Amino acid sequence: MNRGIVLLILFSVLIFLSGCWSKKELTDIAIISAFGIDKNDKGQYVGTIQVINPGNVTGGQQDGGSNFGPPISVYSETGTNLIEVSRKFSTGISRRLYYAHTNLVVVGERLAREDGILQLFDAMDRDPEFRITSEVIIAQDMEAKDIVRTITPIDKIPSNKVIKTLKLTEKNLGTNLSANMKEVLNNLVSDGKEPLITGFRIKGEIDQAMKMANIEETTPKAVIEAEGIALFRDGKLVDWLQGSTARGTLWILDKIEKSDVNIDWQGYEEAIAYEVIRQKTKVLSKINNEKPLITIDVSAEGDIGEIEVPVDLTDPFILVKIEKEVEKEIKKEIQEAIQQAQKNKSDVFGFGEVVQRADPKLWKKLKSDWNSVYFPELVVDVKVDAFVRRTGIRTKSFLTEIEENRK
Repeated sequence: MNRGIVLLILFSVLIFLSGCWSKKELTDIAIISAFGIDKNDKGQYVGTIQVINPGNVTGGQQDGGSNFGPPISVYSETGTNLIEVSRKFSTGISRRLYYAHTNLVVVGERLAREDGILQLFDAMDRDPEFRITSEVIIAQDMEAKDIVRTITPIDKIPSNKVIKTLKLTEKNLGTNLSANMKEVLNNLVSDGKEPLITGFRIKGEIDQAMKMANIEETTPKAVIEAEGIALFRDGKLVDWLQGSTARGTLWILDKIEKSDVNIDWQGYEEAIAYEVIRQKTKVLSKINNEKPLITIDVSAEGDIGEIEVPVDLTDPFILVKIEKEVEKEIKKEIQEAIQQAQKNKSDVFGFGEVVQRADPKLWKKLKSDWNSVYFPELVVDVKVDAFVRRTGIRTKSFLTEIEENRK
C-alpha cells in the first residue's frame, strides 16, 4: 500500500479520538476520604471533611528532612444545606473537592436524634461523583467531626481504619453491622424495615485525638472504637443496641459469621466458650385469622474454644447438655433484641417485609400502622438448634485430669 495513503488513514483516525477533556491532575484536586455531618445550636449543618495529604501517607521523609506531616488535613464549614457547606470549603481549600474516594460518612448523634437522617443523603445520592457504597456510621455521644479529625496508628488514613474495624467486628464478634449508604437508603424507603447503623466513639482523651503525638506513643491517648448499633424509627435515632442484644439482632438478620457464646456451668459464670463457625437463620411468617405470626429458626455449628472448669468432653451426654445451654443463650439474646425493638416500635428485622411476602393483601391493611400498632404486639416464636462440631485437640481438659488426680 502506498505510504501516503497509510499516513492519510492514520491522520483521519485521529479526528475521531477523544482527548483528555475530563482529566484531573493530582495537584489540582483535594481527595476526600471521609465526610462528617453535625448540627450546631443554630440548626445549621456543620460539615467536616477529611482530606488526604498524599505525600505524607507513604511514610517517606519530606524534602530529605526528618519531619513528618499529618496524613490528613481536616476542614469544617457550616450551611443551611450540604451543597452550601460543600461550596464554602473553597474559601479555605485551594483545590477542587474530589468525592469519588469518599468511603466513609459519619453522622453526629445529636443530628441523628433531633433531625434524623432522611434529608441528609439527598445531595450525595444525586451527585454522580459521590459513592453510594460509602459506609455510614454514627458518632455515639459525640460529634461527627471528633471522629473525622482523629489521627490513627497503623492505618494512616483514619477512614480506612474505621471501615476495617467495622468489617472485622462484624465478622469476628457479631456485635456490629456494616451498612453502606445504598443499604441505608433502601431501608429508609422500605415499608417493612428500619435501618441499623453501627456507632463509633473515641476512647480516651478527645482533645489529643487530632494531634500527631497521639500516634507517636506505644499506647495512643485516643482510639476510635466500634460501639453498639443505632436503632432508628422513621429516620430518627431512638435507641442503642449493645453487646448481646446487638448480637441477637444479627442472629435474626442472618449476619453472624463468627462469634463466641459463653455459657454458665456448674455454678460458674461464662465458664465455657462456644465458638460459632457457621450459622443459618430462616425467618417465616404464618397468618392466623389475619394476625401474623413470625417464626425464627436458627441453626448454629461451633467448636469448644475454652473451658475454665473440669468437664469431661468424652461424655456424649455432656456435649448434648452444652448444646442445650448454648441454644438457651442464643434464644435469650434474640428475644432480648426483639423486646428492645418492640419497645421502641422499630422493626429493624424486616418482619414487615416477611409478612408482605406471605400475604400482600393483609400487608396493605397493616403497613400504615405496622410500627406503632402491630409490630409491638407481634408474636415471635424462636427456635435454636446448636451443634458442637469439635472440642479442640484435647478431648479431656487438663483441669479434669487435675481434679481426677486429687481423688
